[in-house]
Amino acid sequence: MNKSVVFVVMGVSGCGKSTIGTLLSKKLDIPFFDGDDFHPDANVKKMKNGLALDDIDREGWLKTLNKLAVEHKEKGAVIACSALKESYRAILKQDLKDQMVFVHLEGSFDEIHSRLKKRKGHYMPIELLKSQFETLEIPKNAIHISILESPEVIISKILN
Repeated sequence: MNKSVVFVVMGVSGCGKSTIGTLLSKKLDIPFFDGDDFHPDANVKKMKNGLALDDIDREGWLKTLNKLAVEHKEKGAVIACSALKESYRAILKQDLKDQMVFVHLEGSFDEIHSRLKKRKGHYMPIELLKSQFETLEIPKNAIHISILESPEVIISKILN
């Protein structure tokens, strides 16, 4: 696998982006960045209050993640980011040509809802999951992997 690729592990909240992203970055010995860590305080506050982000809320955040990706395009990186809409993915991919690979972690609402009920310490309330599924535009150009697979199998499928 060419190391000069920026992987974006994407999907709705609770699908396993951070877990898979961390494992993938360790396997490839490239940096991992959790998109959640780059949200401005106003976005975090809005989500904590149970309000879904809109396109305007996300634009600056996506541009920040794009800048991060461009800075790491020579050696590669893994970024966990919901990337729910095609327009969001276009912002992420600016100036990266074919150096960005999207990995869509797919799962049913019920499966992910069950996972979120067990998750502790995250600012995104479980009530926003429905809005994420409503916003999600399934990517055409991505690696699609079921979250029902083990993390090891998911990593293997990404790399093959």
